[in-house]
Amino acid sequence: MNLPLLAVRNVMRNRFRTTLTICGVAVAVLCFVLLRTVVYSWTVAVDQAASDRIGTRHKITFIMPLPRRYIDEIRSVPGVTAATWMNWFGGKDPKNERDFFATIAVDSRSFLTVYDEIVVPPEDLERWYQDRKGALVGDALAKKKGWKVGDRITLVGTIFPGEWEFHISGIYTATRKSVDRSTLWFHWDYLNESLPERLRDTLGWVVSRVSDPARTAEISKAIDARFEDRDVQTLSMSERALNLSFMGMLSAVLTAVDIVSVVILVIMMLILGNTIAMGVRERTAEYGVLRAIGFWPRHLAAFVLGEGMITGLLGGALGLLLSYPIVEQGLGRWVEENMGALFPYFRVPWPTAALALTLALVLGVVASLIPAWRAARLDVITALRRMD
Repeated sequence: MNLPLLAVRNVMRNRFRTTLTICGVAVAVLCFVLLRTVVYSWTVAVDQAASDRIGTRHKITFIMPLPRRYIDEIRSVPGVTAATWMNWFGGKDPKNERDFFATIAVDSRSFLTVYDEIVVPPEDLERWYQDRKGALVGDALAKKKGWKVGDRITLVGTIFPGEWEFHISGIYTATRKSVDRSTLWFHWDYLNESLPERLRDTLGWVVSRVSDPARTAEISKAIDARFEDRDVQTLSMSERALNLSFMGMLSAVLTAVDIVSVVILVIMMLILGNTIAMGVRERTAEYGVLRAIGFWPRHLAAFVLGEGMITGLLGGALGLLLSYPIVEQGLGRWVEENMGALFPYFRVPWPTAALALTLALVLGVVASLIPAWRAARLDVITALRRMD
């Protein structure tokens, strides 16, 4: 007698109920994968942060600017190998002002030195350098908007009012998962020269690269010490610390998402346990016959545990098969194109997929423990009486 084969046959005894149970497990696994992918995608900026990069902003708040002259002093700090600066622009597409994407003015010559994970074809890069109104757009944003190299676009400024014309000089990709591929980068000089005299020569924030990642804290303090006696003081920290400070405001939300993902699997286990228990009750007489012809209690327990394992495995596999087209190819692409600032990389990580399948298998076994224990303790005489 092939015990695993008998367990498989028991699973398919009531095909309709088994199918519904497998679908229920699949939905639970799909939800688990989705929630865990949200957490992973949200924290990827911390995990992928460059260890040799430091961010410097106004000490009071991120929205207050720094004087343009600060960049030269930061570059002179020992240990700083390169530095660039940026200003948040806040442009919107006049055709769809609700469609948010980041628009940032950067110092074009130093920007890609500091952010070397941003990849731009050489011919596009040269075109950008030569065009005062040139802009680089991420591949996700270009796909969403239907933009291509050579297009002329007009954005409406929010922080800096008016209509601003840009020429798409190139489309960038990224080698680091934390980079938002739905951003439009343009020349800071174009912004600065277009502003009234009183608003010129200010920076939003500065990002520096350092020679020794182990000295980021020391160099951050040295940068801030340069300006501690000035009217405008600075706050510097590693890129990872900067991202963590932002994550800290949302830690409760991420914890709640983690808890909900676990609760979903617990509910799945209870549903699966109920289904297996119903099957065991229906086959009480059959188990009595098996005991009468020589099967041991451990054999009956193995049958039931095998049912739970197989059902959990099938449901988990189906859930994973659904998660890739739904979570990664469907929802993930939409999130990267529309919410790239928050979720620059929304893909199902393989550890999450492996964990989901493993938990579906393990919880299937756990759900069948009580039914298996009851089947092993079955009284043969009582069971055979049910044959009537």
